[in-house]
Amino acid sequence: MSKSTKKFKTEVQQLLELVIHSLYSHKEIFLRELISNSADAIDRARFEALSNKAIVEPEGGWKIKLIPNKEDGTLTIRDTGVGMNKEEIDTNIGTIANSGTRAFMEQLKESGAKDNPELIGQFGVGFYSAFMVADKVTVQTKRAGEDGPALQWSSKGDGSYTVEDIEKDSFGTDIILHLKEEETDYLEEWQLRQIIKKYSDYIAFPVCMDITTKQSPKDEEGNVIPDAADEDMVEYTEEETLNSMKAIWTRSKSEVSDEEYNEFYKAISHDFSDPLKTIPYAAEGAMEFKSILYIPSKAPHDLFHDPDPKGVHLYIKRVFIMNDTKALLPPYLRFVKGVVDSSDLPLNVSREILQEDAVLKKIQKNLTTRVLKELAEMKKKDREQYEIFWGELGKVLKEGLHVDFANKDKLADLLIYQSANNDEGKMISLEEYVNAMPEDQKEIYFITGDSRDAVAFSPHLEAFKAKGYDVLFLTDPIDEWVVQSVSEFSEKKLKAVDRGDIDLDSEEEKTAKEEDKKKLEEDNKELLEKLGSLLKDNAKEVRFSDRLTDSASVLVADEMGMNANMERIMASMGQEMPKSLRILELNPKHKVVSKMQAMFAANAEDAQLADYAELLFGTAMLTEGSMPKNPVKFNELITSLMA
Repeated sequence: MSKSTKKFKTEVQQLLELVIHSLYSHKEIFLRELISNSADAIDRARFEALSNKAIVEPEGGWKIKLIPNKEDGTLTIRDTGVGMNKEEIDTNIGTIANSGTRAFMEQLKESGAKDNPELIGQFGVGFYSAFMVADKVTVQTKRAGEDGPALQWSSKGDGSYTVEDIEKDSFGTDIILHLKEEETDYLEEWQLRQIIKKYSDYIAFPVCMDITTKQSPKDEEGNVIPDAADEDMVEYTEEETLNSMKAIWTRSKSEVSDEEYNEFYKAISHDFSDPLKTIPYAAEGAMEFKSILYIPSKAPHDLFHDPDPKGVHLYIKRVFIMNDTKALLPPYLRFVKGVVDSSDLPLNVSREILQEDAVLKKIQKNLTTRVLKELAEMKKKDREQYEIFWGELGKVLKEGLHVDFANKDKLADLLIYQSANNDEGKMISLEEYVNAMPEDQKEIYFITGDSRDAVAFSPHLEAFKAKGYDVLFLTDPIDEWVVQSVSEFSEKKLKAVDRGDIDLDSEEEKTAKEEDKKKLEEDNKELLEKLGSLLKDNAKEVRFSDRLTDSASVLVADEMGMNANMERIMASMGQEMPKSLRILELNPKHKVVSKMQAMFAANAEDAQLADYAELLFGTAMLTEGSMPKNPVKFNELITSLMA
């Protein structure tokens, strides 16, 4: 029997420090890594058995077994995998971050072998995560299909390791962790069950453990003796499989019932309601992955408060890697729940490095496209269901228009709003709006505000109603940013009815009105200048309006200016904005304006003109949802006028 002590082939101490203290977020990951390596070894043994008759399935089957020993303070992970010979031990374990699996797959690729098994782990750095919980690690292994001796590798992670020959009856590997005193919780049955359920439930091979329970004794014929006393209870030890080995996402859609999909959703989302939409999806070809994504029926309570959403679980070949929605979907789809399982991604050494992986970025792009496609289908084929989604989650989806330029058109197609020409509650898309436009309408018109009630009776709509033109009601705060991103749809510009000038007339109508308009402005030039002077601290300009048919006055922002709704939104966010003056537009055909014209003609210095100017400005503020700057004085002016 030979025994040798060797130094690691890399700067092992520095790397071990990295593994133990920096590489993994949670220590329990060590068990995931070791079980993944064991599953990999079993898959490799099964593959080699196809061409090597010396390798046969072990008597107990292909499996992984956990053996906690509280007396010795050890946890053993035993597998019936391919095992290692001396050269492989030196290569796979003696050199940190050297992967036997990677070399094996490269060898298969070079030889042109087909039907490669889906190998999970990279037997490299992951193995050394064991030193996070153990102060000594022993590996006992025997290579399948070879006559060489079994070997024992051991190290305390101190820069060296020993390898010696041992006796071992069957091929496979035992990894024995001599746990640190503070890590003995990993010997508890409940802890091991919990970790396996969380990280390795869908490993393709059984992960087993001997479970001891107290049961009623049995008679000679094997029948249970009823009502046995506690002191007569007998301990039975039976091997139990801890993982389900049932990856629902690997089954075809026709094999899974709606109830199964719904129960799986509830298990991963902790939501008591059924999902609104289930999206089973498998990508094939240059990039392969399987997934099940869910759209909730209700907005999660932390939708706008959780900076680190955890709704989508990432698996690599059925091994849980992380629960991090940001890595798999853009932030505006953070409400999506589900599972993604890739066979192309490596079981990488850190989440940070994994998130930079080019394959993961392609998966994110693919999933994003799929979710948006499903939403588009829902909008087209099941409008009632889509409007439920929109009411709960439309606000979040709109965020994408400001950040995801690649999918801006797809997102714009998903927008739906209420509008002036439709009953309350009825929603229309931009496409439906454009399809319903009169031939002479040039632009898509919209108004922003707090609610339908706040905008439906706005004076800004009067000229549009007279023309029969519809106006979209944008009543979410984020809509102010949406229209900055979506400036055009179907070659029609989006135009705010409360900003800038409006042009609703045809060329013929303009020509007919030109002389009348010019004369009106000339005849009232001095009156408008007078009113502008009286309101110089409140209004940028006073002018006649093309948008009013019934109301006397309205406030209008510049084309690129800030309207009242935007000012309120910024104020609610604690953002102090510089004071902006809006334009006061007057209806030249209104009786009040006619009376002011007569007053000015009779006496340009009539003191009542100032009162009328202030009243018109105050009513315009009220109709835009703002409070007059001096409510007490405004009330006195109204009372005085009524008297």
